[in-house]
Amino acid sequence: MVTGVALSALVGSGLVVAAAAPSTAAPRSASTPQSTSAPHSPGTWTVDDPARSTLTAQLDLDSAGELHLAVDRGGTPVLLPGRLGIRTDQHDLTAGLELVRRQDRTVHESYQMTTGKQLRRSATMHEATFTFRGTDGAQLGVAVRVSDDGVAYRYLLDGSDTGTGTSTGPVTVTAETSSFALPTDAKAWVQPYATSYETERTETTAGAANEAQPKTCTGTTCSFGYPTLFEEGSTYVLLTEADVDGRYSGSHLDHVDGSGTYSVALADDAPVTSQGPLSTPWRTAIVGSLDTLVGSTLVDDLAPPSKVKDTSWIRPGVDDWSWLSDGDSPGDFDRQKDFVDYAAAHRLRYTLVDAGWQASWVPELVRYARAKGVDVILWFDWNDLKTQAQRDAWLPKVKAWGVAGVKVDYMYSDSQSTFQWYDAILRDTARLRLVIDFHGATIPRGLQRTWPQVMSVEAVRGEENGQNPTRDIFLAFTRNIVGSMDYTPTWFSRPNRQDSLAHELALPVVYESGWTSLGDNPEGFAAQPVAERFLEQLPTTWDETHLVSGGPGQQPAGDRQAVIARRNGDRWFVGGILAGASDTMKAPLGFLGKGSWLVETVGDSDGQLVRTVRTVTAQDTLTVPAAANGGFVALACPAAKGRTDCENPVITAPATTLAPTPSAVTAGAGTTVGIDATFELPQGTALRQVRLAVDRDRLPAGWSANGPAVAAGSLPAGKPLAGHWTVTVGKDQPGGEVDVPVVATYADPAGGNAPPIHVEEVVQVSVPLHGTVYASDQPFLSETNGYGPVERDQSNGEAGGQDGNPLTIDGTVYAKGLGMNAPAQVQIDLQGRCTRFEAHVGVDDETGGQGSVTFTVLGDDGRQLAATDVIRGGQSAVDLSVDTTGVHTLSLAVGDGGDGKNYDHADWGLAQLTCAD
Repeated sequence: MVTGVALSALVGSGLVVAAAAPSTAAPRSASTPQSTSAPHSPGTWTVDDPARSTLTAQLDLDSAGELHLAVDRGGTPVLLPGRLGIRTDQHDLTAGLELVRRQDRTVHESYQMTTGKQLRRSATMHEATFTFRGTDGAQLGVAVRVSDDGVAYRYLLDGSDTGTGTSTGPVTVTAETSSFALPTDAKAWVQPYATSYETERTETTAGAANEAQPKTCTGTTCSFGYPTLFEEGSTYVLLTEADVDGRYSGSHLDHVDGSGTYSVALADDAPVTSQGPLSTPWRTAIVGSLDTLVGSTLVDDLAPPSKVKDTSWIRPGVDDWSWLSDGDSPGDFDRQKDFVDYAAAHRLRYTLVDAGWQASWVPELVRYARAKGVDVILWFDWNDLKTQAQRDAWLPKVKAWGVAGVKVDYMYSDSQSTFQWYDAILRDTARLRLVIDFHGATIPRGLQRTWPQVMSVEAVRGEENGQNPTRDIFLAFTRNIVGSMDYTPTWFSRPNRQDSLAHELALPVVYESGWTSLGDNPEGFAAQPVAERFLEQLPTTWDETHLVSGGPGQQPAGDRQAVIARRNGDRWFVGGILAGASDTMKAPLGFLGKGSWLVETVGDSDGQLVRTVRTVTAQDTLTVPAAANGGFVALACPAAKGRTDCENPVITAPATTLAPTPSAVTAGAGTTVGIDATFELPQGTALRQVRLAVDRDRLPAGWSANGPAVAAGSLPAGKPLAGHWTVTVGKDQPGGEVDVPVVATYADPAGGNAPPIHVEEVVQVSVPLHGTVYASDQPFLSETNGYGPVERDQSNGEAGGQDGNPLTIDGTVYAKGLGMNAPAQVQIDLQGRCTRFEAHVGVDDETGGQGSVTFTVLGDDGRQLAATDVIRGGQSAVDLSVDTTGVHTLSLAVGDGGDGKNYDHADWGLAQLTCAD
């Protein structure tokens, strides 16, 4: 809510700041400096931090009517005057400006995060909004915010032709003249810009940054990605942006060789268009000591409040992930069960199944995992979730399988259209209660405050791109400051590993990520029992974060170090990493607070991990000898009599049995099926809060289940809980197989706020095929395709699922059917009940007249029932009518016509079966 703000003045001038509304805001005191400059005159205005103690922003309007912004810290210049201004397709608001008014307020932000370096946030910022008039009468708002950890500004535009009304018409921004200026000799840590944000960072100076490799340059101008770090004396500046969504595009920094100026460039140098009034993203500078930067929440403080009211379903955690150590393993059901078993044994919250999973076995894997207290995350290529139709097809499906979240990959863009896609998928996943991780993505810009189901974001040159211990240091002071970072550490068994075991173990503490994906396999972890013991304790959310020692620059001995401490509850986790030759790492323990503390430390010794335990106070300094490219971890807890370690017990989910009867049954449309089920704990401590039921919410439309859920407050070992239900098949249910889920839940024996353990089995109900049915509505026994998946009721399109167009052959559109790319084949179970298959076949018009294919219909044992000659693009559809009497397995195959598979998009239009009633 906004209170005490002269909002009417802003509305009257066409400047509406509601899009940036803080949680609370109060008017600035009467003593706040106000401009006394006359119109058309130069002027200088200051905006202090709320305490008026450290940071000051100075906005200057020169005699040409051009705006500049500078920042001082403690009276010392940090950012030199940098240009401000913006151009639209209607107005040039970069020069000839004059001040109309200034409005000040104090902004208070208080909010709760689900992830991050500090779950409970509170921030106070001084905001001054300046209204300027351009030479054509159009008005520009510039909002400047100053907090104790940085300075940010944004532009405010309306949608009218003159810029003086309250129109909600479109605003098209063609460019900004926004820039940040630094001394050319300021130290700099820069990343050549790429939409993947996966290039290496380079230590250089502000003026010489264009030497960084790989060069992303045009002439003498090179581009750099956010966040970019600079050092001036004892002050550090981290440049980035905040509050970017589909209203705008992302941006990056352009730098002319030899200068100290870094200019904001919109993605792809393309204009952006939004409905007015428009508040642009915040151009953001985090300013202060290194500890200030590491602990800063400024990017989130500037972001819109959460759009998700109930966040109780959002659960960060550690996952094990097979792809890094074995790229083929996500396609292996049995191997994924190994990772589930490992996660269950060590109480990791998730298993992440990456590229290669099959829809045919994922539901079974999910059931297997949830019975062990493990949730499953599924990887997606964004091409399979690009459109609303694709998301509507896939996301509810995987949610019904019991999948907890998705990892979406390969966006690689900062364009406005891509940010609009982010908006859409975040709305969809929030509605369906699916948590999400973005890989191949842009950097976080406050996203996790607005959409708290976002667990992490890649936008980093992580472990999958090879190892570089120096990079690891740089990332602690750049990328990971602005949001969760999906680095995927701890591949201990990596061939030719470039760092020590302790360095690897420290990374998931040094780096914050709501999902921490561990990179090794079960065998690699088992070879490091000391690491396993520590990782079992590792949380992924933090109440407090501090830099303990180190920095991006070199130590006196030539190495680089970073030591970061993070608190979760009453325990502190400390991670220290070193890049370079062996050295002694020191961690002053002043962050611990009063009293005595027990500290477990794990470091390297002769190529092995070694754990030591000692008692310390906040006055002590932890001293650890580190190997080359080494590190250490420490776990601290309040000391108590008899306490010898800081571990919380690892309590696993017990083995149980759930037996529904029958496990499979055949039932016609409109008929009923009786289902009995028993749930039992064979041995062990009694289960609590047990419930057994058919999951009615997941039955198909038109189906129903009668019979109550059965429950027990306590279920001792050896005593079964039994239930009976009558399930009615929908009277309009087409033929095919439907899984009826029977679910038992019980309180997680680990206690706390852990969700119930979910045990599930399904009764497979086979509904005989009857009447006229479409091939595209039937499950496939098997499927192969020359490019991407076989599409249902649309053409093949591109490599993604659900990315085709309406099936169209020589101008005729077919509402139903199959889209393939030769060579391709699907198999369908006809149950011996169908007498005829019919379709209109040909090359889809999306090929532009190119391509050549053949169509073949096969019966049992590969017996050919019908085949076409070669059909080429642009030809009319060929009608197929095939006798399928007695056939159980029908195969629909497409060949490439003998000239390769390019453009061979084959359509089976209105492919339908006539079956017995």
